[in-house]
Amino acid sequence: MASNKSLANPATPQRMFRAIHETVQSNVDPLGVFMPLVNAQWAWLTHPQELAEAATEFSTRMMGLQWYSWQRMLGLPSRDVEEPNPDDTRFADPIWQESATWDLTKEWYLTFTHHIQDMLFQTPGLSSRDRRRAAFWWRKWLNAMAPTNFLMTNPVAMQKAAATNGESLIRGMRNFLDDLQAGNIRMTRPDDFKVGVNLAATPGKVVLQNRLLEVIHYAPTAAKVHRVPLLIVTPWINKFYILDLVPRKSMIRFLLDQGIDVYITSWKNPDAAMADVGFDDYVTEGIDAAVAAVRSISKSAKVNAVGYCIGGTALATYLAWANCRFAPKDMPIASASFFTTLVDFHKPGDIEVFLDEGSYQYLLRKMEQKGYLDGQEMASAFRLLRSNSLIWHYVVHGYLYGEAPPPFDVLFWNMDTTRMPARMHGWYLRNLYLDNKLIRKDALEVAGQLIDLTRIVQPVYAVTAGDDHIAPWRQSFRINNYVSGPKRFVLSSSGHILGIVNPVVNPPKREYWVAPAERHDNPDGWREHATHHPGSWWPDWMAWLQPQSGELAKPGPLANKAYPALADAPGTYVLES
Repeated sequence: MASNKSLANPATPQRMFRAIHETVQSNVDPLGVFMPLVNAQWAWLTHPQELAEAATEFSTRMMGLQWYSWQRMLGLPSRDVEEPNPDDTRFADPIWQESATWDLTKEWYLTFTHHIQDMLFQTPGLSSRDRRRAAFWWRKWLNAMAPTNFLMTNPVAMQKAAATNGESLIRGMRNFLDDLQAGNIRMTRPDDFKVGVNLAATPGKVVLQNRLLEVIHYAPTAAKVHRVPLLIVTPWINKFYILDLVPRKSMIRFLLDQGIDVYITSWKNPDAAMADVGFDDYVTEGIDAAVAAVRSISKSAKVNAVGYCIGGTALATYLAWANCRFAPKDMPIASASFFTTLVDFHKPGDIEVFLDEGSYQYLLRKMEQKGYLDGQEMASAFRLLRSNSLIWHYVVHGYLYGEAPPPFDVLFWNMDTTRMPARMHGWYLRNLYLDNKLIRKDALEVAGQLIDLTRIVQPVYAVTAGDDHIAPWRQSFRINNYVSGPKRFVLSSSGHILGIVNPVVNPPKREYWVAPAERHDNPDGWREHATHHPGSWWPDWMAWLQPQSGELAKPGPLANKAYPALADAPGTYVLES
């Protein structure tokens, strides 16, 4: 009887499906590559009316494509039925438009691709998050199957092979074998740059070294410097020299030329011996220790601070921690600038496709075995987010066209990966990305203090990037809803890196919008009254930062007795692989 009752219960198949789903995800598909696609197919099968409507739409598209094909075959003028997305450069060569054969190859591929993507984003009965995950992984497969990725369906590659008597293919095979040996699809050649020579070459001294970081104090370039120094807290998921690339792109050099006394963190690349290093340690032995060194050398009671990406998240945590720990007159931070920083992880961008309970447990198991998260694994995940531009572009140009990647300092830095300590990274994923505790008053305890972002009363300058897929600007804007001090907010063009590495050039390459931000503003409402400017936001930042930096005076020493010069910049930690 119990069995019959169970069979009659309409919820039983759903419970069975959910149990199967959880079992498969935990044991077979921990990263959620296949199950979102299974969920999407199941959702369509259980919504026959919506499926019929999608089939009708597909039939209409196919009729239009068939008519277009006949027109091209007969040499009649016609307009493409499917256009590549604005950022899709795979079919930019004129041959994809001029040749009927290759134009139809492109059009059939785009028609099927766009329809499948549209269906996945419109899947009935699924949450928006599950739709995005299904669409993401299906798009990775569709990108991999693009005709541009194969010799016999890439007319540009065949033309180059014919024009070079096959030399382009020989070079491509050499590139492939070099990448195979390196274990990576390289975006630049390792001998194009050398850290400390033509990257991270700004003169300075390492003035603090502990098990977590080195602090570098840069030699001034101006005759006088502001008395209140600037400490830059860099992200430890990458190396610090993204802010000190070639001289014309170096934010460090720009700051020095403006009379700012600059210090920066260079984090150690952790190994298995640092498995038990936690987020608390990064706040106390990292940021707090760096602040103490800067105050001692500069003889300034206050320090201006900058945090970039996860460095900004850590800086926001430190500010809440320090405002609780110190009396207002003893608070060591005068102002804070945040670059592409998340404090609210409710919608953390495209990285969300990798994060759920199953993938979290999978990463924990891997990190427990090694003691760290390998930097190559994290880099591969970020490259997957933009697979066409960061993977398949280099496959096509390197292997099919036989081209060597051009020297590009940002890509060289991007391939210079770092590891994450197991304990710190597990804590970070659980408490911030999955549970989003940083924005909840006193929900987190860090280094003995309950964290409440509303305790941050220091002036804030926050910069975001309109095309940022790691820290979406609307989500980064939400820092204004939690900190209590005066706030100035900037929206820069470009992405997570080039929106920040945004030097002043003439003519201007980029643009930005800027305005004060109130506590209860929403991002789109803020943008309506923000002021638009062409060019770099760096001068606007200087106009805000210099009044916070005190009077000008003759530069002091780079080191002192308590914090002596230990090595020349860029130090030793940045050279660790």
